[in-house]
Amino acid sequence: MSEKKVYLPKSAMSIHAHPDDQDFTVAGTLAKWAKAGCEIISVIITSGDSGSNNIDHDADYKPQLARIREDEQRSANKVLGIKETVFLRYPDGELVADLKLRKDLTRLIRQYQPEVVVTGDPSGWFYGNEYINHPDHRAAAEAATYAVFPSAGTRLIFPDLLAAGYEPHNVKRLYIHGNEKPDTWVDISETIEIKIEALKKHISQKDTHKVDDWIKKWGEEDGKEKGMKYAEAYRVMILENEEDKG
Repeated sequence: MSEKKVYLPKSAMSIHAHPDDQDFTVAGTLAKWAKAGCEIISVIITSGDSGSNNIDHDADYKPQLARIREDEQRSANKVLGIKETVFLRYPDGELVADLKLRKDLTRLIRQYQPEVVVTGDPSGWFYGNEYINHPDHRAAAEAATYAVFPSAGTRLIFPDLLAAGYEPHNVKRLYIHGNEKPDTWVDISETIEIKIEALKKHISQKDTHKVDDWIKKWGEEDGKEKGMKYAEAYRVMILENEEDKG
């Protein structure tokens, strides 16, 4: 599925492990949707409090780093047009796709009732021969996927959520980035500069002087197959076909 008929959801939830994960991967899509009026909730599961190898930083620095990185993500989301950010504050580097995490994500999906959820690929272990996927990324993606289905829409899964007033909600589409066999390409030619600006808000992380080159190179690679200058590629699970019935 390319974007011959551009799909623009009315609401979406982005679920990722760390501050900046979203901005490296799907920020062009989110900015495009936000410009079209989509209401987006950004869910960050950890606050990135392990994200420093500075020899002057020890465990006592972690709370301060968490605050810094949360502020950076809020700034990035403001650039993208995202009005609400939720931090679950799980320990960075220790994430597992357990029932507690799945339940927390199920609660958020039922609470905000997004039309679309955007997350990573839980099956992605290796990318090329230079990058081993962070275990937090895979755990976040696995928990998010199973929160979307079956947990969010199944009434008697997590019955205490039901008792607390969180009624079931069926997500219509699940956008999975980082999949080796994408079937959907979102043209981000008009929003790639916004993506780069958002990524540069994460000042506490890597030197940003090459971010423009990285993001444009990746965008060109994703867009080449479909004749787009810059794109983000996804595998999309269409869980409800309501939009396609005309």
